[in-house]
Amino acid sequence: MNAVVKQKLHPNAHITLRVNGEEVEVSFAPYKTLLEVLREDLDLTGTKHGCELGECGACAVLVDGEPLLSCLKLAVECDGCSVETVEGLAEGPELHPLQAAFSDHGGSQCGYCTPGVLMTAKGLLDKEPDPSSERIKEALSGNLCRCTGYQQIVESVADAARIIRERGVKS
Repeated sequence: MNAVVKQKLHPNAHITLRVNGEEVEVSFAPYKTLLEVLREDLDLTGTKHGCELGECGACAVLVDGEPLLSCLKLAVECDGCSVETVEGLAEGPELHPLQAAFSDHGGSQCGYCTPGVLMTAKGLLDKEPDPSSERIKEALSGNLCRCTGYQQIVESVADAARIIRERGVKS
């Protein structure tokens, strides 16, 4: 099907998002998921394509502060929403405490699942600054990792929570 026919069948959707604190307007095919718009239209490739069925958590981002599997959400449903991706965690050259803890504790190995785990963990720590190990495991239960065995991930999140509390900063 040529581009002109596609354009007539699927006119572009236009929405405004606040992505990592910055307002952006984006135009895209209306059938695209938030994952596709982030990666293909906004060039934010930290969020990963995984299963595209909502089973692995590699595509997790925060939408209005809540962890969301971006492969399951149509981008048109996010008009006016605030979206946080892994690219928005660090402040300039300063790693976010979660990123630093993952580095220190070996919480990421191949790194493919890490962006989704980091964003899910940030969503948890934003609401619960002192979660138990069991609560961390529960919150991250939708994020699959084939490399770490999960213990390093739980230790990383717990240490980041401690650092955030000690510094008195927002996660």
